[in-house]
Amino acid sequence: MTTDLLILAQQGPGPAGSEFGKASPVGWLVLVALLVLVLYLGYAFHRRYSRMNRRRMFAEAHGLDVFDEQAVDKAMEEAGVLDRRKKHWL
Repeated sequence: MTTDLLILAQQGPGPAGSEFGKASPVGWLVLVALLVLVLYLGYAFHRRYSRMNRRRMFAEAHGLDVFDEQAVDKAMEEAGVLDRRKKHWL
């Protein structure tokens, strides 16, 4: 244990220099772009999951087959609860 501490104490400081530890602006751009992408994917998944869950609950409440999209769409349109918002990209 003490030899390990002595070996660590004898080693000099880590890398140093004028360029050490500086991030490139391109790196920051990549990180920000990835953050935006992850946030958008989370939002798109939540929107899609909510829409699917709403359709499933409506179909079960009205005794419809959950997988019969045309029947569910027709029944939701007649009930006035069909979501007609545009579905972009995802």
